[in-house]
Amino acid sequence: MTKESLERVLAIDVGAGTQDILLWEEGQPMENQVKLVLPSWTTVLARQVQQATREGRPVFLTGNLMGGGPVVSAMKRHLQAGYAVYVTPRAALTIRDNLDQVRQRGYTLVEEPPAEPGLLTLRARDVDLTAIAQALAPFGVTLPQTVAVAVQDHGECLEGSNRVLRFRLWREFVEAGGDITRLAYREVPAPYTRMRAVQQDAPGAILMDTGAAALWGILEDPVAAAHQEQGFTLVNVGNQHTIAALLKGQRILGLFEHHTVLMTPQKLARLVEELRAGTIRNEEVLADNGHGACVSPAYDPHQSGDFVAVTGPQRRMAEGLGYHFAAPYGDMMLTGCFGLVAATRQVLR
Repeated sequence: MTKESLERVLAIDVGAGTQDILLWEEGQPMENQVKLVLPSWTTVLARQVQQATREGRPVFLTGNLMGGGPVVSAMKRHLQAGYAVYVTPRAALTIRDNLDQVRQRGYTLVEEPPAEPGLLTLRARDVDLTAIAQALAPFGVTLPQTVAVAVQDHGECLEGSNRVLRFRLWREFVEAGGDITRLAYREVPAPYTRMRAVQQDAPGAILMDTGAAALWGILEDPVAAAHQEQGFTLVNVGNQHTIAALLKGQRILGLFEHHTVLMTPQKLARLVEELRAGTIRNEEVLADNGHGACVSPAYDPHQSGDFVAVTGPQRRMAEGLGYHFAAPYGDMMLTGCFGLVAATRQVLR
């Protein structure tokens, strides 16, 4: 590790709609740091697939495993319109972890691009450091040695529900002690195949889940951080997932995760209150098409504070609930990036 590796960090928080980018440099006011909010690659590729559908062109997806979301939805509609989608086995993992299920959905698995007229070739990836470097080069900005990336990773799921698997991994983390510092990975655990794919495209990068990065980012808000030792509840209302966690010191003692599209202000308030009371039930969250809930036996609601901090692009859902709206450095959109930088600097110390 060099001194420079701690002084400059490129943080990339990859969501379904955007990739939020912060080039953090020690000693610079946060207002003067380089910041970018760009379309995520899944959104960029989805638009290209949509254009191919309008033009009636076949599509060939190559490259790496990446987050699906918009591009998978666009390819599904492309198939429904009667046009072919060819995918390499590696890129096909973007659609499903089980390649037989990919074939069953109408995709054609190939090793090489087919000789089809008008073929549109797309390269799957969550992170493209070369593109970022090229965008910044005219401004005299170079990329640092240290890169940190957050992606939402459900874990490799060959059979069954990936939301059940995702929460099983969360539960195992809580049961293992819930140390928040263990949510930033230099060596990514085997189940997290999307994170491992990012490390192929960005060798040496520190990886986090987007939910974990947002929770870390809340701690960069000084009002929220003042409650850390007593204990408080952190909530991230993201575009796709809502996650809430009980934190005391550096230990996460419980959490729930749900789909934001199924949330209402009333449901959010109820679930947060049940989490704080320690009465939340995994079965109820799962039956409501959420991911799940768990609370450590070590959690004592009588010894934890009643402060709740919320962030996330859909945080307006919490308006009127009396929660503190966390906006570290006055920029809620980069909460995940701030969390990535803070976690990375702690991991590398």
